[in-house]
Amino acid sequence: MYGVSDRLRGVVSFVQAAEAGSFALAAQRMGQSRSAVGKAVIRLEEQLGVRLFHRTTRALRLTDDGQAFYERCSRALAELEAAEALLERGRKEPAGRLRVSVPVLFGRRCVAPILVEVAQEYPQIALEVSFTDRCVDLVEEGVELAIRGGPLADSAGLMSRRLGKQVMVVCGSPEYLADRGTPDVLDELALHEGLVYGREGRVVPWRLLDAEGHARELTLPSRIRFDDLEAIAAAAVAGAGLAWLPCWLVADALRAGTLVPVLEGERAFGYDIHAVWPLTQHLPSRVRVAIDALVARVPERLHREG
Repeated sequence: MYGVSDRLRGVVSFVQAAEAGSFALAAQRMGQSRSAVGKAVIRLEEQLGVRLFHRTTRALRLTDDGQAFYERCSRALAELEAAEALLERGRKEPAGRLRVSVPVLFGRRCVAPILVEVAQEYPQIALEVSFTDRCVDLVEEGVELAIRGGPLADSAGLMSRRLGKQVMVVCGSPEYLADRGTPDVLDELALHEGLVYGREGRVVPWRLLDAEGHARELTLPSRIRFDDLEAIAAAAVAGAGLAWLPCWLVADALRAGTLVPVLEGERAFGYDIHAVWPLTQHLPSRVRVAIDALVARVPERLHREG
């Protein structure tokens, strides 16, 4: 059965496609697949019993019925957005369910405590956090906010704010370094045992800057591979090899002396951390206060723990 929610989804897809002039561009703006947008419009046409677009291989063009329908629908959607904004302004405090997706380890250590503080500060917010290293489709999965590290390769249809930089460090235990020696330059890393991060058959190379500031990627000889950074840190403390890890993860071990940084004259890359959310004209206040809290407090945690 074609319900009201499906019809509204079809109307939104139709309006976006009409304004973009193609399903592909509309899909980018909405953060969805081209197929999903096209199917939503087809279902809407079937329900209405009219053709809304003249389709060619290069572009979409509204039919007469489509033009008339677009003019009404665009005004109706604008009214809905204005109504939502009015409700938001009228609320005394942020409310509603806030669904957030965060990376497993960074989310647990650096993000979740801040979101808990937000939920405690605003009791009308119902917080739901998913811990996953998968790059979720925010619109498709109904996620209002996500935390991502590194370049934002799939940023179409998304807004973002930088939260800080995750700085990496090469480190090993005092016992390992006493036995194998301390590398002084990048090329000497090839003489050492690496504790590397690997997933689905792929090993993540270490990214470092040499003494001249030139970027290099290295893959050390390794017998031990984990897909968990905490396990790599524990193996490094046990003396099993050198590790390339976020500073915030190994800060306690570095302070305690159970891990020792190496190649301090040749710095590891840092990775920007971003909060991302679907593009919208009216951001719900519950999302806004969460973003503001993360912008204010994540850098402190990275600095304090890094």
